[in-house]
Amino acid sequence: MKRYVFILIIVFLFNSCSSNPETFIPNLGGYWEIESVTLADGTKRDYKVSTTVDYISVGDSLKGFRKKMKPLFNGNFETSKDAERFTLKLENDSLNIYYKTAYSTWKETILSATKDHLKVVNQNNHVYLYKRFSPININE
Repeated sequence: MKRYVFILIIVFLFNSCSSNPETFIPNLGGYWEIESVTLADGTKRDYKVSTTVDYISVGDSLKGFRKKMKPLFNGNFETSKDAERFTLKLENDSLNIYYKTAYSTWKETILSATKDHLKVVNQNNHVYLYKRFSPININE
């Protein structure tokens, strides 16, 4: 029995330490709450509370959208019709997100994506750390 537990731990550690950016894709979808931002100069800002979360949806064609959502106490969300469309591309051992809106285009690089955390760097070298959002339902 101990042997099986040991093997499972090794497999888990190997998979969680994977540097293959393609493995990030299945973890991107869902609701994400910002945890911190580290600026290019090393300044870090922690977010204790956030009034919005990002919803990310990725389709089979590596295209998707990102949308700001405002969580409500009943477990639902309030949102607008605005969304940022994007395309994912595997380039030079990196997973990049190319956004395009009516107002701008930009690129971000996924540094890591697990079931619980998402780490992204933008073109200004600002590193964003997100945690998986867990809604609070006061009706339960």
